[in-house]
Amino acid sequence: MAVSYPEPARTMTLDDCKQHMQGDARVYMKSRFAVCTGLKVTTVWEKQNGAVGTSSYTVYVRGTVPKEADRTMFFEYDVTDFTTVGTTGVAGLKIGLKGTIPQDWPAAATPVVGKALPVTKTWLQMKASPHYTHTVRYAPGQGSGAGAADVVFAVYQPEVVSTLPAGWVGESPKTGKPFMFAPRWDAASYLRNSTGAGSPANKGGAAFAMVATLEYSAQAGAAEQAVAQHIQKAFTNPKATKPPNALKNVPGDNLNEQLHRLFLDKDRHARNRAVAVRECRRYWGADYTAGGKECDEFPFASTYEGSAIDEYDVHVEKNNYSVMPLDGTQNGAAGNLLSGFYNNNRIIDGLEDGFIVKIS
Repeated sequence: MAVSYPEPARTMTLDDCKQHMQGDARVYMKSRFAVCTGLKVTTVWEKQNGAVGTSSYTVYVRGTVPKEADRTMFFEYDVTDFTTVGTTGVAGLKIGLKGTIPQDWPAAATPVVGKALPVTKTWLQMKASPHYTHTVRYAPGQGSGAGAADVVFAVYQPEVVSTLPAGWVGESPKTGKPFMFAPRWDAASYLRNSTGAGSPANKGGAAFAMVATLEYSAQAGAAEQAVAQHIQKAFTNPKATKPPNALKNVPGDNLNEQLHRLFLDKDRHARNRAVAVRECRRYWGADYTAGGKECDEFPFASTYEGSAIDEYDVHVEKNNYSVMPLDGTQNGAAGNLLSGFYNNNRIIDGLEDGFIVKIS
């Protein structure tokens, strides 16, 4: 039965953002296409003789890329949770919202930015009209990267500015800058929408430059169960895997040891597979494929961390991978899921775009 990797979330409600931004959370990552951040702004209202009251409001910013065939990134700003205690001057408080792009790479790339921001309104005006949509889009043809990936990275910085009315003591204007993941645009030929479906100005797509997580299931009945169990063993008991290596520490299970997609170098991909097959034959014999088995390797042959990495990087540990003959059907299912994961999450070739693997 054919399996496919699930599509990542491309939308996020304000309630969803609020729920996940409780406590000390700085950012919520729903997917590479839906993230949010927030900032609570508290003002202590002071006269010359001391504090007489406080007020607060919270700004939530949701970043989404709702459509695959569009390079437009949307930033939804919501000003909520207005509160006051004691004597305040909130009627004259001004609240300003901005979305700036302080830096992008390449530096010559030029975005098209929506006109909804910047905006400045009084407390009462903002409370009555609390929602703003800011858009950012880089046209294709401005990026860089191997294999005509046409990649543009940018820093998107939300800003919240509070300005006190006359007669009150305190820092004014006061600017807060909530954290937001860096957005990225690409037009890689091996990813979805590489032609723009008849509209070259829309070819490629956008995503947030965050580490994606490939999820495999080791549960009974999962199409990829055998592969998931192999990876789990490589993570938890690497010394028990083949080829032997007392110092083996297989990467891919944490942010400090990410995997990176290998697509453009077909020779290196083939070499990863050749080394893995060689080791399967070494430890299970030439007939290891009996019963429909295939040589499964981890890290994947489609990553720079694959079995032949020590032939390309003299600084890495040798034999820092695992191979095992597994059911060919399950191995194929895992491969289909991996391919879908790459495409659905716009994982580009190279060391600038990492991912990790989680086994459930």
